[in-house]
Amino acid sequence: MKIIIRECATQDYKDIVLLNKNQMGYEYPAEDTRKQLEQLLNDSNHKIYVAVVADKVVGYVHANNYDLLYAPHLKNIMGIAVSSDYKRNGIGKMLLNEVEKWARDTGAYGIRLASGATRTGAHVFYMNCGYIGNKEQRKFKKMF
Repeated sequence: MKIIIRECATQDYKDIVLLNKNQMGYEYPAEDTRKQLEQLLNDSNHKIYVAVVADKVVGYVHANNYDLLYAPHLKNIMGIAVSSDYKRNGIGKMLLNEVEKWARDTGAYGIRLASGATRTGAHVFYMNCGYIGNKEQRKFKKMF
């Protein structure tokens, strides 16, 4: 199986909608995803990479700059998903490697990510890729 990792393009939005829905449980309208993707692709603070097999996007990772007043510059993984049909083929690791390369190339000190408490399989994957979990947090949001 030939796997290609490349930067995302706007036309990838339909496959990303399916990955978000089927792999992460996020239902978000396709047209809104397309608009948001287009905006993010034009923002140098964000990078989105996709994994392609036979001209189909089967995984993606979205990362952005993460700058705080109490820590050095980091990159932040906002989302990563791989189709269940293609898991355990090294695609997730390949996607993380692209973000890590971007981080190193831009002088970041590291990468952070948040993963839901119930996603224990993902936690094992991240630890196997060299990421460490150092605390538990609760997240809050207020929607308007």
